Amino acid sequence: MKKKIVECVPNFSEGRNEEIINAIAEAIKTTPGCTLLDVDPGKSTNRTVYTFVGEPKAVVEGALNAARVARKMIDMRKHKGEHPRIGALDVCPFVPVANVTMEECVECAKEFGRRLAEELDVPVYLYEYAQPLDYRKRLPQIREGEYEGLAEKIKQPEWKPDFGPARFVPEWGATVTGARFFLIAYNVNILGTKEQAHRIALNIREAGRGPDQPGLFKEVKAIGWWVDEYNMAQVSINLTNYKVTPPHIVFEEIKKQAQELRVGVAGSELVGLIPLEAILMAAEYYIQKEDLFILDEDQKVKLVIDRLGLNSITKFNPKKKIIEYMIEEEPNEPLAQSTVRDFILKISARTPAPGGGSASAAIAAIGTALGCMVAQLTYGVRKFEHLTDELRKVIPPLYYKTRELISMIDADANAFNEYMDALRLPKNTPEEMEFRHRAMQEGLKKAILVPLTTMRLSFECWEPLREVARIGNIASKSDVEVGAKALETGIWGAYRNVLINLPTIEDEEFKTKIQAEAEDIVKKSKEYLEEILEIISNRK
Repeated sequence: MKKKIVECVPNFSEGRNEEIINAIAEAIKTTPGCTLLDVDPGKSTNRTVYTFVGEPKAVVEGALNAARVARKMIDMRKHKGEHPRIGALDVCPFVPVANVTMEECVECAKEFGRRLAEELDVPVYLYEYAQPLDYRKRLPQIREGEYEGLAEKIKQPEWKPDFGPARFVPEWGATVTGARFFLIAYNVNILGTKEQAHRIALNIREAGRGPDQPGLFKEVKAIGWWVDEYNMAQVSINLTNYKVTPPHIVFEEIKKQAQELRVGVAGSELVGLIPLEAILMAAEYYIQKEDLFILDEDQKVKLVIDRLGLNSITKFNPKKKIIEYMIEEEPNEPLAQSTVRDFILKISARTPAPGGGSASAAIAAIGTALGCMVAQLTYGVRKFEHLTDELRKVIPPLYYKTRELISMIDADANAFNEYMDALRLPKNTPEEMEFRHRAMQEGLKKAILVPLTTMRLSFECWEPLREVARIGNIASKSDVEVGAKALETGIWGAYRNVLINLPTIEDEEFKTKIQAEAEDIVKKSKEYLEEILEIISNRK
C-alpha cells in the first residue's frame, strides 16, 4: 500500500517574534508522522507560513498541536501587518500530494475544524472544496472586513461559523480551513524585456486581458516582471491545479510565443516544492513527443530537469525540490526491502507469516524479472536493432509488473496478520461475537484476494514473456526458461493460497466466482509455460 501524503500549509499571524515562530515549528516537528519542510516568516506581513507533510491523521494532529501553541502565545488584539488576515491561525489548507483524494483532504479539514473549535472554543470557517456555499467558498470572501470587522460580521446569520461559537473571540479572531489543490510556483526565464514577458503572461493566464479576452490555460495565474538579480525577465506563474495545466505544457507554450516575439527562453525556475506526479507527467510528455524509451524513474526526472531547463538559475536538487523525495519514509515493505538471506530466514522461522503466499509472490516476481532482464539485454544491441519496436512493447509490462509483484510479498503477510487480528477480537456478548464473525469473514476474503491479485498480475506477463522467448537473445535462453518456470510456480503457489481459505467463506457467489477465475489462470498458465519452453527448444 503506497503511503498517503497530505500537505498542510498553516498561516499564522506572527512573523516577528522568533520565540513564537520557533515554538509553533517545534509543535509541528515533534508530532509523530509529520515532516516540517519549510518555515517562511515575513516581518512586514507579520505572518509565518509553515509547510509540512504526512499521512492524513498525522497532519491533522500536527495542525492542532501548532494551533494549541498559537492559542497561548498569539494575541490578535496587538497584531498589525500588511497581509490580509482574520485570525491568529488565519488559514489552514490541506492539500493532496500523493495517493490521496481531494475528498480525503476535505475530511481532514472538517476534522481539524471541528476539533479546533471544540477544544479552543474559537470560530472556524470552511473554504474551497470543503465549503458547499458559493458566497463563502473563496478565502477573500471570508476575509472581507478582516479581523477588525469580524466582531460585527460574525453576528450576521449568513456568516455563522461552520464550527465553534458565533461570537467574536478578540485574542484569536477566526480560522479558515479547507482543501485545495497543490499550488506550483513556477517561473520561465525570458531573454527579453519585462513588457515582452508580461505580454506572454497575459496570453497564457486564465484571466487573460479581461472577461472578453480570456487566456489560454485554466488554473493559471501569471505576470511578467524583471529580476535584477538574474539580469533577465520572467513570466512568473502560479499553477493552481497542475492536473489541469501542468508546468511542461505552459513551458512549451511560452517557448512558442517567445519564438514568435523573437526573444529567447533560458530555462525555468521552480519556486518551492513540486509533487513527483507533476514531474512524471512532464517526463511522459517528452518521452512520447520524442519517441524515447525510458523506464527508470531517476532517468525520467533527469529528462525533465533538462527539458525544462530547471538548472538554469540554481541547481535543481530532486531530493530537496520533490516532496516525496524529501520525506524520510520508514520502510513500508519490510519483507521486500530485507535481504534475500533475511527474507528466506523469516520464512523458515516458527511463525505463520511470511508463508507460501509471500514466497509465491517473490517467485513470480523473479520469473518476470528474468524475462525483463533478457529483453533489456537484447534491446540496444546493434545486431538486434531490427527488433527495437517489438522490444519496446514487451519490456514495460515486465518491468512494471515485477515491481507490483514485489509489493505483493508484504501484502500477503499483512492480509494474514489482519485475519489473525480479527480472530483475537472479544466474543463475550452476542454483539461482540457478531462483529468478530463479520471481521473474520472480511479478513478471509482479503486473504484470498491478495494471492488472487498475485495470480492476476503474473498472468498478464505471459504474453510479453512469450515474445521474449521468441525474439530475445538466444544466448540467454536458460534465463527465459527459468523465468517461465518460476512464473508458473508462483502462480500455482498463489492458487494454493486462494484455495486453502475458500471453504470457510460463507458467500457462495464469491467462492464460485473466485474459484473459477483462479482455476482458469492456473490452467492457461500451464499451457503458456509449455508453449514458451517449446519455442525456446526450437530456436537455434
